[in-house]
This record gives sequence, structure tokens and C-alpha cells, in this order.
Amino acid sequence: MKIARARLPDGTIQHALVEEQGRLRLIQGDLYGAWRATDQIVPLDHVTLLAPVAPPNIIAIGLNYRAHAQESGAPFPERPVIFLKATSALCDPEQPIVLPKMAPHEVDYECELAIVIGKRAKHVPAARALEYVLGYTCANDVSARDCQQRLDKQWARAKSFDTFAPLGPWIETDLDPESATLRTRLNGVVMQESNTSDMIFSCHELIAYLSQAMTLLPGTVIMTGTPSGVGFARKPPRFLRPGDMVEIEVEGIGVLRNPVVAES
Repeated sequence: MKIARARLPDGTIQHALVEEQGRLRLIQGDLYGAWRATDQIVPLDHVTLLAPVAPPNIIAIGLNYRAHAQESGAPFPERPVIFLKATSALCDPEQPIVLPKMAPHEVDYECELAIVIGKRAKHVPAARALEYVLGYTCANDVSARDCQQRLDKQWARAKSFDTFAPLGPWIETDLDPESATLRTRLNGVVMQESNTSDMIFSCHELIAYLSQAMTLLPGTVIMTGTPSGVGFARKPPRFLRPGDMVEIEVEGIGVLRNPVVAES
């Protein structure tokens, strides 16, 4: 089941089921509680797709793919590397990633599988962790590498510029997160391609670990890490430039597309 969040022609924002033949069936109720599908049908091309959730928190994991840790020259972490992205960095499907005037030159892409938490989770055992998941979506952990690696020596600003957290195009509730293929295409060229089986810490391990430290509220997004092939590790490096088109694909979910522009 695919669940989208869309702005309707009348300007209202509503969740809907994505059906065949390019149409949405609106739902009524609380996405994290009781809800039902209605008889209201809207053509997909009559709405604007938004990020599928407005998360209370965006939690992200660094160095969680073996091949990415190796290309970064970093040892495998002994425990998950956790950082936060500002919720103001959220970016809708098809909306532009903006290269900030403050740091426009080394902005990088990172395809990721994102977990969407469906119910309040605290001290969750790993064996039951996936019971707390609403579903999964595609994410791009856009990163200003100069801020991250040289200027700030930590990740908050580098990961939190406006538009640096594209999510979408919708939530897929029926996915095996332990064996999902994901890739990045930049202007149609595959830059990253891997499978979540290369993760150092699996989705259920991440949820269990994070829930020991913080309460995971409904709608919380967990970006689970990126595979190898990022721009800064290429020779020569390949950073995002105005006019680029970035596509993040997770098989079983769909494709998240965002153009790249310079800040005006």
C-alpha cells in the first residue's frame, strides 16, 4: 500500500492512497491511528505531491553501509553514528534542491531508505522494532561537504540547509527493509547502487537503539545511511550544480526527483 500526501486543487493538504491508473483515493482520519479510505478519487496529475510526512524529527545515520565507510576511509562504527537534520530542510518531490549562497560549491547527494515511524516508540526490543513502522520512503541526505568536513568539523549546518532533506514520493507500507535495492541517478547516470543488505546496522537494530535514547514520535523519519558512490569520494569529485536533476530510487517504493538550482 502506498500513501501519499498531496495539496489538492482547493489548496487543502490531505493523505491519500496511491492507486492504479494514476489516481489517488483520499483517506479520512488519523494516519497514525484510525483512518479509512473514502470514495473521493482525485487524478494524480491534478495534485501537487508533498513530502509524505511532516516529521516532528528527522534522525539520520552516518557511515551505515560497509562500502561507503570504506570509500570514506573510516573504520566500521561500533554503534550507530547519529545526527539530526532540521525539519526546515524538508523538500517535496519535484521541488528544487537549492545550493546555498553560503556554501554552494561542494553540495553532495546521498540516496537513502527512510523509515517512517507509525506509533510512539520507547525502549523497543529489536525483535519487535518493525511493529512500530508505518512504512518507508525515498530520501536524499543532501550535504554541504565543505561545511561538514573542513569548516565546521560537525554535521549540523552541513546537513540542514533549506531543501537538504527531500522525501517521497510516497510511503510504501509493504517493503522488506533488509533487502531493498536503492540507487542515485544524476542527469540519468547511475552514481550509487546498492542494497540495504550492505547496512552495518539494520532497520530494526536502528529503531531499537534510537528508542533507548529518545522517544520516537509518530511521523519521525529515520534516514538509514547512504551506500558508496557519493560525490566527494569520486575522482575527480562530482558535486551538484545548477541544472542537474537528481533521482533517488528505492525498488518497491518509487523515484524521488529533484532539480538543482542556485539560491537567488
